[in-house]
Amino acid sequence: MKFSVVTPSLNQGRFIRDCIESVRVQTEVETEHIVMDGGSTDQTLAILKSYPHLQWVSEPDQGMSDAINKGFRRATGDWLMWLNTDDYLRPGALAAVQQCAAQDPGADVIYGDCHFVDEQGRVLREKREGGFDFNMLLFYGCYIQSTAAFYRRQLVDQGYLLDEYYRICMDFEYYLKLAHAGFCFRHLPRSLACFRWHGANLSTVQAQRRYAERLKLQREYLARTNRAWLGREWLLRLLFRAYQAKRVLRRRRRPGVLR
Repeated sequence: MKFSVVTPSLNQGRFIRDCIESVRVQTEVETEHIVMDGGSTDQTLAILKSYPHLQWVSEPDQGMSDAINKGFRRATGDWLMWLNTDDYLRPGALAAVQQCAAQDPGADVIYGDCHFVDEQGRVLREKREGGFDFNMLLFYGCYIQSTAAFYRRQLVDQGYLLDEYYRICMDFEYYLKLAHAGFCFRHLPRSLACFRWHGANLSTVQAQRRYAERLKLQREYLARTNRAWLGREWLLRLLFRAYQAKRVLRRRRRPGVLR
């Protein structure tokens, strides 16, 4: 079993080495790491050149979704994922996904838990999830952390790529699309990655666009599931609160701590 890790990159040289090293040190698995750089002008290219095992390209792109799609098209692995430059895998993550995939050959998407860390890598909080719930995804939002999610290669072979219109909610759009198409999501109750929280995260600096993209997607998939009448903003706010409470309750019922 081979893993393809795609990293979209643009001027995150201060973090990218941690990302690369976290993939390089994964054991018991075959990997390829593809970096799609959008034309960085910081130290990124010098760092990329120092790792001969990497596949990388530096050229203008149309944003993160475009870069990820380019990487997915290049990928040759059995399972694909995207790992942002400021995030990194935890030790043993890919071996755990490999074991999960072997035990559940019907899974199309495997997603795990993660840690949120600060710029220095200090743990801020643990993010634990549960089994897949389409309504939780639709009404609460993208609770699946993209940095800890893996996709069977056949999804890309069948043309399931990110919608490049979405600059912030591309993961939300992707999961809604895959779930609505009937693909099987499997939760792996293990911390697989670290998401680095800092002031330059796209979801933070472009909050207004994030809200607009989310609302557009919610209304689109409510219409597709014959529930368009739920698309009023006040109703969506109520449903968000309801599913937020449900998420808290199911996380409290899950024993143990992240490994």
